[in-house]
Amino acid sequence: MNLKKIVAINLKYLRFKENLSQEKFYTKYNLSFKYLASVERGEINFTIDFLENLAKTLNVNIIDLITFNKNHVINKKRIDNK
Repeated sequence: MNLKKIVAINLKYLRFKENLSQEKFYTKYNLSFKYLASVERGEINFTIDFLENLAKTLNVNIIDLITFNKNHVINKKRIDNK
């Protein structure tokens, strides 16, 4: 599994943990919705600086973004209620 996919899985997991839509989650942290939605889909190449800033903004360790955890795989497509 490549790093883009692992980050996508972990980012989606963090968002689902807060039970927020993509737009509300990224707005909460004052992050670009369109860009991060693409990251969450595994479509975007990103830099180490981006990962460091994202981890800092989300108040997680960078290792939490780049380490695969099978328990973080979310099969649900959407959160519509918030």
